[in-house]
Amino acid sequence: MPKKNIVKIYGEDQYYHLYNRGANRQQIFIEPSDYAYFLSLFKRHLAGNNTNNPNYRVYKKYENEVEIVAYCLMPNHFHLLCYLKDPQGIVHLMRSVMTAYTMYFNKKYKRSGRLYESNFLATRIDSDTYLWHVSRYIHLNPIDAGLDYLTYEYSSIAYFAGSKHTSWVHTERLIDNAKDKKEYIEFLADYTSMHSDIKYLKNILASQ
Repeated sequence: MPKKNIVKIYGEDQYYHLYNRGANRQQIFIEPSDYAYFLSLFKRHLAGNNTNNPNYRVYKKYENEVEIVAYCLMPNHFHLLCYLKDPQGIVHLMRSVMTAYTMYFNKKYKRSGRLYESNFLATRIDSDTYLWHVSRYIHLNPIDAGLDYLTYEYSSIAYFAGSKHTSWVHTERLIDNAKDKKEYIEFLADYTSMHSDIKYLKNILASQ
């Protein structure tokens, strides 16, 4: 039986939450250069310029098929929020990125075989409320590792805060001005405050 969320019929003009983790939950990002290379693969295929490889072969471009709205890379998994313009855009992009990264990782760490637990998983986002919830979930992922999500280097939070800019991360799908950026950061903070309060209350109750 196919694993839940692997086999999908994708639709255009829809948002999807994509995610995957390492086989046996192993790390897929070990050094800063690993995170950087993984992100460079998205830039390679989604940035508007004609980026060439060292052999001067033009890389395939998928910016007319799919957009990255938000992302977060953790040591053994990753999350992506995508806007799909063409039904096969996600498949084309992720096949290129995941294959290239596996080759890079296996060569660098002198290993062989599969890197990921499975094909990438995907869920369709069917409401604005769910869309905002998913984006917040993605950006708050570092909290579970005891890290500051606002300064976490390997997520798209800096683009949402306005301190970084790039052509291949489309924050405008959710926010498009300074007021929106401020409100979005407050939107994240409200959740972390609530989460902290609930954890505190649970600890108090457990001690009684």
